[in-house]
Amino acid sequence: MNKKKVSLKDIAEKAQVSTALVSYVLNGKEKESRVGHEIAVKIKQIAKELNYQPNYLAKSLRSGKTQTIGLIIADISNPFFANIARIVEDEAKKNGYTVIIGSSDEKAEKSWDLITVFLNRQVDGFIIVSSENSEEQIQYLIEKNVAFVLLDRHFPTIPTHFVSLNSYKAAFDAGVHLIQGGYKNIGLIAYKSNLFHMQERIRGYRESLAENGIVFHPAWLKEVGFDTIDEEIKIGIDEMLASAFPVDALIFATYRLAVTGLKYINALGLKVPDDLAIVSFGQAEVFDLYYCPITYVLQPMEELGKTAVEILIHQLKEPHAEKRQILMEAQLMARDSSRSKAAIS
Repeated sequence: MNKKKVSLKDIAEKAQVSTALVSYVLNGKEKESRVGHEIAVKIKQIAKELNYQPNYLAKSLRSGKTQTIGLIIADISNPFFANIARIVEDEAKKNGYTVIIGSSDEKAEKSWDLITVFLNRQVDGFIIVSSENSEEQIQYLIEKNVAFVLLDRHFPTIPTHFVSLNSYKAAFDAGVHLIQGGYKNIGLIAYKSNLFHMQERIRGYRESLAENGIVFHPAWLKEVGFDTIDEEIKIGIDEMLASAFPVDALIFATYRLAVTGLKYINALGLKVPDDLAIVSFGQAEVFDLYYCPITYVLQPMEELGKTAVEILIHQLKEPHAEKRQILMEAQLMARDSSRSKAAIS
């Protein structure tokens, strides 16, 4: 037989106070109602002892809010996004929100489907890692006055709240790090994408060469498709090594590209960094397990996730608040895979 659900009245009877007073305390309004500290503590303790579970459905019907956030990430199999999801979930919980998570798998149509499903679930707002060609979705949310924050990726031509990485500076610093280590023929493997953050990584890489007097050769830049990574990275690395100016160092624009590229570099029998120095975006445990610890661009995941939640919750409270657009700085973590040529020889 199911146990009777504990009500506010049950708590009130045990605490010998009114149901209204219990409601004020459990809804965090004890300061407003000038409830004494001792009685507030007593009510909360009794609620805990009786295992009181709030009726969120009734609460949402009264307030028009469901206390849920829809989180759309690009690829749940990527450790960066998996970690971001956990950070967002934990931070939202601290603020009384539940997070519903969906992965777009870098596909705009799947992102549309998730937005539709989450809107039908009546989420209060969204945190979105945008996929390519999803500008129409963002415009739709703006037109419908839906609260949202773009995380990690944004569209510079669309005025939105966003929190992202300064991808240009991160890629520029990666290039300069390799140049200072004596590397001159530096390649970049990136995604074939019009997304702003990816284009900024390409721009930062190219300008690091230009500002240090290194002539860029087209064979050094390879852009691969999301769905054809394995084949295109192999072809790209082969072409880079066989060009008139063979690369002596490689920057990978994402963690997934790095893992795929390192597998092929191993298959070719090349040694890191003796034959090829490596720097990658994105931190992951696998970089520690590789025989030569990989130099990587440390992205401030904790700050990115927490700030996205903070901006969204503020937006839900103040719908007409000024747009907050935050670019965070990365930190280059130099390790053995990019040690200087002088140190190798």
